[in-house]
Amino acid sequence: MFVKRNPTGEIIAISKVADGNIGEVLADDSPELLQFIQSEKSPEQIALEQTDQSMARVMEDVVGLLVEQGVIRFTDLPTIAQDKLLNRRELRGKRKGIELLDDGDNLPL
Repeated sequence: MFVKRNPTGEIIAISKVADGNIGEVLADDSPELLQFIQSEKSPEQIALEQTDQSMARVMEDVVGLLVEQGVIRFTDLPTIAQDKLLNRRELRGKRKGIELLDDGDNLPL
């Protein structure tokens, strides 16, 4: 990513392509670049992103409930959805081994 800085060295603009004013290169995962991108988000965008994780968990719970009640079969889901759900279940299982408190996960996936 290409960046432009103000006289004090702060990033003030970014671009995917270099031009006359924007030429310094930073890695896409640079902490400084990520901080700039985060600072440019609107309050609404930040609030929406903060709900994404909890909404994903709600959807996992809904899928688990539908499978448990026999409304759908887990294998009815697209393969990519199955893979993502199984991966998250595995990660939660690893975390549960470290945690002392149960997070209520008894989903029949």
